[in-house]
Amino acid sequence: MLDRAMADAGLDRKTVFVTNAVKHFKFEPRGKRRLHKRPNAYEIERCRWWNEIERKLVKPDLIVALGATAARSLTGRTITINKVRGQPMALEDGSRLVVTFHPSSLLRIEDETDRALRYGEFVDDLRVCAKLLKALPPVQRIAV
Repeated sequence: MLDRAMADAGLDRKTVFVTNAVKHFKFEPRGKRRLHKRPNAYEIERCRWWNEIERKLVKPDLIVALGATAARSLTGRTITINKVRGQPMALEDGSRLVVTFHPSSLLRIEDETDRALRYGEFVDDLRVCAKLLKALPPVQRIAV
């Protein structure tokens, strides 16, 4: 889903560094399936140092937070995605952040029309990123 949306937005997947805000997988067994459980504030904070190291190594000028967990990890506070999604924000280190919803949320939408609409919104947010990147010198990087 993410790769398809990035391609639709004009982002080259080969130039994007993708990582997780929380470095463990917490789940609840349901029969043969393992359902992902949202990390709590403590777990998000405990992984923050790892993300800071990755940011120092990759040196992105643009970061895309996919979902509330990623947004909280990067800002240190709870973010209401629908209030800020698709709008570039400045981070303390001078890099820019764009917040959008997590692409896995699209998979849970049962109504096909609603799913297509939300997918379009997701691609629109990524197009904002592509436009921002076009304004940067070619050596700049993006992290998702």
